[in-house]
Order: sequence, then C-alpha cells, then structure tokens
Amino acid sequence: MSDRVLDHLLDDHDGIVNRLIEYARIPSVSTDPAYADGMAAARKLLVGRLEAAGFNKVEEIAAGGHPAIYAEWLGLPDAPVYLVYGHYDVQPPDPLDKWHSPPFDPQIRDDRLYGRGVSDDKGPASIALEVLFAYLAVEGRLPVNIKILLEGEEEVGSATLPAILDQHADRLRAEAVISADGARWRADLPSVNTGSRGNMAFELALTTASKDLHSGRFGGAVPNAAHVLAGILSALHSLDGRVAVDGFYDGIDEPDETIRSNIAGLPFDEAAFFAAIRSVPYGEDGFSTLERLWLRPTLEVNGMWSGYTGEGGKTVTPAEAFAKITTRLVPGQEPAHVAQVLQRHFETACPAGTTIHFTSRDDGNAAYLVPPDLPLLQAVEDAIEDALGARPVRVRVGSTLPLSDMIKRALGIDTVTLSFSTADEDFHSPNEFFRLSAIEEGLTAWVALLRKLGRRQA
Repeated sequence: MSDRVLDHLLDDHDGIVNRLIEYARIPSVSTDPAYADGMAAARKLLVGRLEAAGFNKVEEIAAGGHPAIYAEWLGLPDAPVYLVYGHYDVQPPDPLDKWHSPPFDPQIRDDRLYGRGVSDDKGPASIALEVLFAYLAVEGRLPVNIKILLEGEEEVGSATLPAILDQHADRLRAEAVISADGARWRADLPSVNTGSRGNMAFELALTTASKDLHSGRFGGAVPNAAHVLAGILSALHSLDGRVAVDGFYDGIDEPDETIRSNIAGLPFDEAAFFAAIRSVPYGEDGFSTLERLWLRPTLEVNGMWSGYTGEGGKTVTPAEAFAKITTRLVPGQEPAHVAQVLQRHFETACPAGTTIHFTSRDDGNAAYLVPPDLPLLQAVEDAIEDALGARPVRVRVGSTLPLSDMIKRALGIDTVTLSFSTADEDFHSPNEFFRLSAIEEGLTAWVALLRKLGRRQA
C-alpha cells in the first residue's frame, strides 16, 4: 500500500537533493570565528524553512555560544511529544589540497554527493526535516507532536548545550529524542545504534627551560622538552595495549559474555576493514576489533609539537613541548574522575626540573546506552525493517554523540538515533560524501517511524 506522504517525497527527490546542496554550500564551521557569517547564514536558512513549513515558535536559543534553533508543532493535545535533534555546524574543511572538489561547492559523482557536512549532519538532518515538512504539506498535521532542536556546537563538543538544556528544560521536555545525528554502521547491513562511547579532551604543555637553547652550547647537558614529552606519551600504554594510568579503568565492568557473543556473531570482515585504511590491528589484548571499538576505552594522542618545524633546519634544544589528547569512555567511567587520574599521572611522570600544565578542554561526556526495552527503540527498529526489508542488528559506535548523555542527565529522557549517514563517508576528513541512495531509504524510514508513533496513540 502506498503512502501519500512518502509518494510526495519521492516525487520531489530532485528538489530534496537541490535543497541539500543549497544548505551544504553554507560554510557553517563552528570552531573557527572566521566562519561566523556562515553559521549565521545556516541559521537564517533553517529558520526560514521551518517557518514556511508551518512550525511554531521558531527561534534561536543560546547560552553564550553559537545559538541552537528551536521549533515546535504541538497540534495534538493528547499525543506524546518527541524531540527531533540534528546539528547545523560542520567540521573545518582543512586540508583543502586533499579535496577532489571544493568542500563548499557540493558536487555529485558516482551517485554520491561530495562536500563538507553532507554526511555529518546536513544530509541526515535534512531527511528528517523534509519528512516533517511533507506531513504538514500533504496532511496538514503531524502524526505526533514534535519539537525540533538544531544545535550549532556539536562539532566543538556541544560546549553550551548543557546550559541550553538547563535554561530551556521545560520547553525541550519530551517523551524521548529521535536523533538525526550519528551514523549507521554499514550501508549493506540494516542496523540500529544502541550505545556510544563518551569522550573528553585535554591539552599538555611541558617546559624544561626559560627559552629554546642552542643545541651546541646546551644539547646533552639540559633536558630536551620534545624528548621528555615523547617519553611520557609513549609510556601511556603498556605492551598489552592497556592504558597504563592508575585509576583509568575505575568503575568499568568487564564486558558481558552475551554482548561479546552477539558482537562475535555480527558479519564483519576484519581483513577488508583494515585493508580499506591500509592499516593493521592494534589494541588491548584479549579483545576483538569490534570490542575494542565499542566496549573498551581509549587514550589517544591527537597531536604533538615542539621546537622548530619550519622549512630547513634550526639547531635548537626545545624548551617547550605540547600535545592534545582525547579519551573515549565506556559505561562506568566518569569524565571528572578520568580527568583527575590523568592529571595526577602526568604530574607524577614529569621529571624533576620540568613543569607540566594539564588542562581539560571541556567537562566531557559519559558513555550512553539505549535501554534495550525502550518503546522508541522498538519503533525505530520496525521503521528500519519497513524501509530496508530486514530486521536491523543492534550495534554500538565507537564515537561520541554528546547529546545523548547530556539530555539524559538534564531532562531524564533517552535518545535513539535514526541517521542514514554511514560510517565510511569520510566525515571529518577531506572528500566527505553522502550516498544519494540513503535519501530514499531515510525518507522511507522516517515516514514509517512517524506513522508507527502516531498509531500507538490512536
């Protein structure tokens, strides 16, 4: 049986693609103040589309950072309210010379749309919005009440989202959150994400002298900051791959054997996984690749620098060295405790005569697990099955969806992801792309989900 709303959407496929391209042309990079005009332009476009579609109370809400966009349609007094989430900010496009086409000039090649933000999160969020708009255009109403939150700081750790949630708690309260952010595991296997790791970011600054020193006059007689920091960082992991920081694993329960068995039963080609990125397996002994990605915490050096790094050479003994570090957290780990044990570790590891400054860049996010019996999870699984013809497998993701933990703490409600971005689409990297086939799949699933949620209340 056909669905009038879905038919309307499929007939407008080219229009949907063109509107996504218009949206993705806007350079809404949240981390760099040079892109402030792009952030404002993205908000203007979204506000205009929401108002034109018939949403009410469309406005910007902020708590000191980039504003979020809020909108609502509450035309069914006796029906539940769901909060639909997405984000309009994107990662920086650098390095520009690695792109095959300009990052903010989206182009279609081989049934893929290439451009910064098309997969994370403008494509998936646009699918959700297009479905909501189509329901209002075709039927004049939505199947359930909907509130919308489109964040502007997801790519910078959702810095002010906790304050937004606190200040607007009553306005944002809902039965549950349907997130258009996130990513499905693979394009060839229906799946639903039921858990994500938390994260926290830190910076280190180590000093060994008052200034860089002549390597002939001082080299070998004073500590070299680059050498000292490299040694500290290289000792962060033991030979078996575990993080060698006292207290880092506090609170973590060993993985449940049922969960490990379910993961082992998933169709996963490990050789192909590593061949695609030209790398090899690495990590904590006793765990498979998927277990390392989904069930175990990490401590990663994201960048380090010291001394002279320009063209040619400069014979100095560096007096300063720096590093950026992040950790992915699993259930049981509290971000504040992890920050405390890491600071203690680095201060203890710092040799006499040197100083180290350890800074937390944010308050961090804890890991999040979807309750296995959550009604919204069941509805999302049914909708994915309707759209793709197969029951989705339950998987987790190694990355972090800051909203899930934040909104659980602030409002006490759970989040289920329905995103048709795919993990291999190079978001955060050059040549980010979005499969055009995902548009029809996503439209079908979102239409089905809203129908199911509406029928449950009929």
